Amino acid sequence: MGFYARHVLPRAMDWTMRRRGRLRSEILARAHGEVLEIGFGTGLNLPHYPSTVRKLVGVDPMDPRLAFMERRISRAPFPVERFGLRAERGLPFEDGRFDCIAMTWTLCSIAEPGPALVEMRRVLRPGGFLLFIEHGRSDDPAVARWQRRVNGLHRLLALDCRLDRPIDALIRKGGFEIAELDRFVFKREPRVYAETYRGIARA
Repeated sequence: MGFYARHVLPRAMDWTMRRRGRLRSEILARAHGEVLEIGFGTGLNLPHYPSTVRKLVGVDPMDPRLAFMERRISRAPFPVERFGLRAERGLPFEDGRFDCIAMTWTLCSIAEPGPALVEMRRVLRPGGFLLFIEHGRSDDPAVARWQRRVNGLHRLLALDCRLDRPIDALIRKGGFEIAELDRFVFKREPRVYAETYRGIARA
């Protein structure tokens, strides 16, 4: 992993994604027990978890261990354990271990979302749920065309983040049933980046 991926991109993404705190709080309010977070990143979700969370296990191939991230972890009111790995290559946890899984702006950059979602379903306990908020493909054909046009450059700059994935279809294909789904446009960004999927899915 080069200097850009280890130091520049994490700081740039952290600054960009801070504006979405309200959206994080809204979806993470349902989290409880032992939580698996796919795409831990720089720990931006940590202040938004409710008191019902007992422990958090974070998974992310980008594990830069930056000072500001370490401070966020030290302030968390629950234990935090991190694993620097890719979910699609297998999760080192027993079947049915986690009460819920959280995934925020992550599925766009997983190289193989199908196997990753199958692994998430495996480690989720019966009755548990997946909390997600993602950007993805627009239902507006004109916007979707622009997403395809700029996708190549965006993937290069943002470590393979794709703009045009059909998030709900991928989650269903991974073996989940979507119980709640909101679709909206995040107003503070260009629409190619701002098409948002927020919901709850059960295995």
